[in-house]
Amino acid sequence: MKKRLPPLNWLRSFEAAARHLSFTHAAGELSLTQAAISQQVKGLESQLGAALFKRLPRGLELTDAGLAYLPAIHEAIQRLSVAT
Repeated sequence: MKKRLPPLNWLRSFEAAARHLSFTHAAGELSLTQAAISQQVKGLESQLGAALFKRLPRGLELTDAGLAYLPAIHEAIQRLSVAT
């Protein structure tokens, strides 16, 4: 059975949050609310079946799964940007 790709918005939210290690800063960059970024990342984590971030009192930390996923997503978004 074919696996469904996550929505591009979820991937963009993850990538921005991972770069900034902050849902708030990612929200500012993407012109969304912090809650929207959080919900999109939760949706992505649910679809992948893995936590991508450790949510800390003062920010975020990438999990091993998040660290492994980030380079591929970052590159894919950059390639889409260049192609566009």
